[in-house]
This record gives sequence, structure tokens and C-alpha cells, in this order.
Amino acid sequence: MSSTEQDEIEKSSAPLIEHLIELRKRLIWSIGGFFGAFLVCFFFAKQLFNLLVVPFKWATQWAGLDPQKVELIYTAPQEFFFTQIKLAMFGGMVIAFPLIATQIYKFIAPGLYKNERAAFLPFLIASPLLFLLGASLVYFFFTPMVMWFFLAMQQAGSADQVQISLLPKVSEYLSLIMTLIFSFGLVFQLPVVTSLMARVGLLTSKALAEKRKWAIVIAFVVAAVLTPPDPLSQIGLALPTIILYEISIITARMIERTRAKEEAARQEEAADPEHSSPETPA
Repeated sequence: MSSTEQDEIEKSSAPLIEHLIELRKRLIWSIGGFFGAFLVCFFFAKQLFNLLVVPFKWATQWAGLDPQKVELIYTAPQEFFFTQIKLAMFGGMVIAFPLIATQIYKFIAPGLYKNERAAFLPFLIASPLLFLLGASLVYFFFTPMVMWFFLAMQQAGSADQVQISLLPKVSEYLSLIMTLIFSFGLVFQLPVVTSLMARVGLLTSKALAEKRKWAIVIAFVVAAVLTPPDPLSQIGLALPTIILYEISIITARMIERTRAKEEAARQEEAADPEHSSPETPA
């Protein structure tokens, strides 16, 4: 191997090693943040679970029942323990998400231009806020509504009817509310994703508007897959998805108008002779 080839290999390997070191640093911060949040959530797992049961209590009030008699069960000795671990992992990921997103941004930011970093930063802030908005909608409205729907199926005992009561398992209730929170939080990222794609030119408002009918169909299909098999939660997820899709179209149009104005300003500046460099006198 010649000395020239050796020099080229050394020049190319140095940035790679630096990138790997930087990647390791960002992974350590992300994993450390998640593990710390996991430990905190596991320590307060019972309190967090009781907090998640509050929408169930609201549903019992809507159904005309006593919220003080809300009861959840577990049928395996280890079930509630693993439920707490699952809850701690979910809570740890939610709490550590801003830190993880920040580490991802810091890793890719050196490879972006200054205007690209400025354009990417608002979406980094908007993403967790939209996720919290979707999770709040689940907690304060859709979970009580879904549980009220299931409570309405109970049957009071009588001479010719057997009593049928809802006694949810702790693991199944947690899976239900986690699925709803994840589904709504994911759907509420739609404006962020489409806006980023529109900013880099991968999507246009015209293309989004033309695919509106398909988007409505896909919204109901995704809602049927991600939510429990009841019409209330499925419609409750599909309608916000459609509204967010319309917001995405409006946002894409605003981005296109801003880009067109900036392009027109650059062309005008290039055509203006006052901005051209003066000729050097002889």
C-alpha cells in the first residue's frame, strides 16, 4: 500500500472515530436518563397506577355507580409486580423523551447548516408538547368514555338473570390506557412529520390535499388497529387524525408561501445592481 493511500485512510478514519465517540456519549446520556426516570417511576409505581385509575373512577360516576367501590384484580402472584415494571418503563420513556430527543438533535446538529438547525429546533419543542396534548386528551376524556362504554355492559342480578360485573385486571387496564396514550401521542405527531417533510421538499400541500380521501380511510383503519374494539375509541382516534391531517395541509401551505417569499427576495436581491460588488478601478 502506498503512502498516499495510507494518508487517505487515516484522514477518513479520524472523523469516523470522532462520530463513534460522539454517538457513544449521546447514547450514555440517553440510557442514563431513561434508567434514572425508570427508577423514579418504579419507586412511585403504585401512586402512578392509582393516578391512572382516576379516569376509571370518573367513568363509574358517569355510569351512576359509587367511585369508592372501584376494584381491580390480578390473578397471578407476579402480575402486579410486572405491571409496575411495565408502568415504570413507560413512564421512564415519557419523562426521558425530551432528553433523548435533545441528544439526537445534538448528534445530528453539527452536520446541518445554520438555517437547517434553526428550522429543526421548533419541531423538537413541538413534538413533546403535541404528545402531551394527545395524552391529556386520552386521560381526561377518552379513557373515561371508553370505560363508561364497558361499564354500561354490566348486568344486575335478578331471579332470571345472572349478575355480570366488570372487574378489570391491573395488567389489562394498564395495557388499555398505555395503548390509548401511545396511539394518540403518535397521531398527534402528524403535523410535525408532515411539516418537516414539506420543509425539505418531500411533500407538498397539493399532494396532501389530493390524498385526503385515502388519508380518511387510513385514519379509520389505523384507529381500528391501535385502539380497543369499541366504536367510541376508534372514532375518537380517527376524528383527531383527520383534523390533524387538515392542519398539516395548512401548515405545508404556510411553509411553501414562506419559501416562495424567501426565493423571490433572493432573486430580487441578485437582480438588484446596488447589491452587486463594485468594479475595481484600474
